[in-house]
Amino acid sequence: MSERAADVLALIPARGGSKSIPRKNLARMAGHPLLAWSIAAARESQRIRKIVVSTDDEELREAALSYGALVPFLRPAELAQDDTPDLPVFQHALTWLAREWGFRPELVVQLRPTSPLRPCGCVDEAIALLEAHADADSVRAVTARSRNNRFAF
Repeated sequence: MSERAADVLALIPARGGSKSIPRKNLARMAGHPLLAWSIAAARESQRIRKIVVSTDDEELREAALSYGALVPFLRPAELAQDDTPDLPVFQHALTWLAREWGFRPELVVQLRPTSPLRPCGCVDEAIALLEAHADADSVRAVTARSRNNRFAF
């Protein structure tokens, strides 16, 4: 990477379908849809230049726009299936952004709507960690499972 700050894209994949929890990316948590929490984490970042939501769903597009994200395209249905891997979704978004906007980010941060609880500053910390290790090409946040996460049915 160059001496200047890297162009960083937050890409939020949010498809409309879900077999387990219908419309889960619009499910509310503390008064806001799950999608909004990922957008908020990206907006809090001092490093992210663009926040793009990749969705196949018009209602999700409207929600994303209302929380300040960009939704410049709708994802094709064949890239919004239960078993669609992340890579083709990212390739689609990055190809579109390069072709239509001439935007080719140096770093891409994936923020899943289904993981809404991120500590403040963790996005920028992850970007800094990645930049500090020239031999690394990715960083992934993980957390230890709490003993309180067990449910008894």
